Amino acid sequence: MGVTSGLPYDLAIFDFDGTLADSGAVVLKLVNPMARIYGFKSVTDEEVEMLRGRPNREIIKYLGVSAWKIPIIAAHGKKLMAAEIGSIGLFPGVPDMLRALAAGGVRLAVVSSNSEATIRTVLGPDLAKLIDHYGCGASLFGKAKKFLKVIKTAGVRPGRVISIGDETRDIDAANALGLASGAVTWGYATRQLLVDHTPTVLLDAVEDIVASLAPQRAAAAVATA
Repeated sequence: MGVTSGLPYDLAIFDFDGTLADSGAVVLKLVNPMARIYGFKSVTDEEVEMLRGRPNREIIKYLGVSAWKIPIIAAHGKKLMAAEIGSIGLFPGVPDMLRALAAGGVRLAVVSSNSEATIRTVLGPDLAKLIDHYGCGASLFGKAKKFLKVIKTAGVRPGRVISIGDETRDIDAANALGLASGAVTWGYATRQLLVDHTPTVLLDAVEDIVASLAPQRAAAAVATA
């Protein structure tokens, strides 16, 4: 295993959609057209808001999605997302946050159900180079396996890893492997739902990530401001 640094974590594993990338509007745009294709329930704006407070398994049940269709829907969704790539951008502050973590000695990874090609394109070449490991194409409930593969490849002890995402499945996958978890409140799940799943740290702003993962870097930025 790698040498432990003086930072609280050696490796940060980020979710992409809803955590680094502001892709929620694109996802919602695609839901009802895909519902018509694959025979699950279309949703209104009110239902979308209501579903934000429910775990993923409940959402799937509510929509009436057959389990065997999930991989097919996910594959089609990735293609549609790639076609909408021009409408997807990073949340404000994300580029500076990634640069600050990398400069502060935190290794970075991205684990997502989205494709690596789409993620690299949205990040751009300079930011994409900062990501040490990509674990893409994770199934709806298969993030723990992707996390484990990334951790083994990185050679980092689980106790020195934090997963950062906007959904309860990110917290659950981290818990299953004994990882720390950071839940961002600007993505899909409601703040209360994330609180109920007791993440290691709740992150209300992009700047909070640097303060939690690379406090020395955050302190230096404040001192020079």
